[in-house]
Amino acid sequence: MTQTPIPYLFLRGGSSRGPYFNRADLPQDEDTLSEILMSVIGAGHNRNIDGIGGGVAVTTKVAMLSRSERADADIDYFFAQVGVEERIVDYRPTCGNMLSGVGPAAIEMGLMPVTGDETRVRVHAVNTGARIDAVVQTPNGQVTYEGDTAIDGVPGTAAPVGLSFLDVVGTSCGALLPTGNLRDTIDGIEVTCMDVAMPIMIARADAFGLTGYETVEELDQNRAFYERAEAMRLKAGEMMGLGDVSKSVIPKIGLLAPARDGGTICARYFMPWTCHPTMAVTGSQCLASCALTPGTVAEGLVSPVSGMPAEVVVEHPAGGILVAVDYEIGEDGFKLNSAGLIRTARLIARGELMVPAAAFSKSS
Repeated sequence: MTQTPIPYLFLRGGSSRGPYFNRADLPQDEDTLSEILMSVIGAGHNRNIDGIGGGVAVTTKVAMLSRSERADADIDYFFAQVGVEERIVDYRPTCGNMLSGVGPAAIEMGLMPVTGDETRVRVHAVNTGARIDAVVQTPNGQVTYEGDTAIDGVPGTAAPVGLSFLDVVGTSCGALLPTGNLRDTIDGIEVTCMDVAMPIMIARADAFGLTGYETVEELDQNRAFYERAEAMRLKAGEMMGLGDVSKSVIPKIGLLAPARDGGTICARYFMPWTCHPTMAVTGSQCLASCALTPGTVAEGLVSPVSGMPAEVVVEHPAGGILVAVDYEIGEDGFKLNSAGLIRTARLIARGELMVPAAAFSKSS
């Protein structure tokens, strides 16, 4: 046999989608694993024509699940961001949209038992160490995907998946503000470098001569912006303690502008070499935290927020995403207790993915 079959589930998680694997079905060696994942996705081609990727970063993601040995978690969630046109795999970040499918996938795989009409799945994000509680709808002893919950960027409605994020501050860089500053200046532009669920270099859109309301297509055609922003991102990566990030998708890039559709703030989120068509779940937590922290580049752009948890609506190209933020502002500044979001997921396919034998030998 020239190809090896590997069992998989294919789910939409939030506004991303990709294969979900049982980690036990994949090699432990990271080099071999990367070759297999690049083969599965079809990395190295702009349409991922020889794999199941969709030609954009939100459809070249992979989730790998296993039972957790931690006392505070049920499932370990190991994430991989696979390249589109480049043959690369980045294990440094995690993905909150794909996380929306972790609970359902774990139950479908038999890694997690159903516990009632709703099943709480305690997830450990292996890449960052964060903990997340996911509440999955499981009436009649099985996952239901149909429901009335809509999320911007995804057509139709589906069953809700409640996500509560814990321990997400400094998961990649070790601190809320990895540079120690509320603002830094890189190449003449003020930025806030922040690490909440995802490390991001955040700036005001008007600092780049942009409105912040541009479409994804308009931004992706603006190569002058990307060249300038990428040069800044590389410097931010060093300043945030991430080292050489030229082949890493972190830190991401965020641009802010005042909300114009009744939200709290408007944002464009970059992955980092293309604009996200909606908004990353992890990115939304960081941008919401930036909006709530006095003295950041968001100051003066934010519509009033009240209540606890504070409901921060981050406007994005396809609508908005609501982040319920439980936080405190004390002598040490902003302190995040938890962040909650509602997403949806859908099982699209199940079966076996065929991996060429060459993928198992290229790394050796």
